[in-house]
Amino acid sequence: MSLEEMYKENILYLYKNPLNKKDLVDFDICEEGINQMCGDEIKIKIKFENDKVVDVGFVGDGCAISQAATSLLTDFIKGKTKEEILKIKDEDVLKMLGIEISHTRIKCAMLGKNTIQKSIK
Repeated sequence: MSLEEMYKENILYLYKNPLNKKDLVDFDICEEGINQMCGDEIKIKIKFENDKVVDVGFVGDGCAISQAATSLLTDFIKGKTKEEILKIKDEDVLKMLGIEISHTRIKCAMLGKNTIQKSIK
């Protein structure tokens, strides 16, 4: 099995078993994000303590890429400050996914990042 096939399997696994897919009751920030092109919709809730993310959850529906990227990103931001989160680049998300994303699917992959960053600006 090639490395790209393993990453594709991981994306499908995260789509079916996403990390942090939960509706937080205790949160400080809530933001909704929509990708009109693909129909992806998410709502992200973040809880901070001492300026660091202590919990994060998301709900919503979308394609495998948007759900997997949001899943990975919500796990990645735990323990991070707002300043650190705002420094996350598109390339960082693509590295997390581990596969080449077509131009038409970039918005799917960036939905979680863009929604999280919008919520803390």
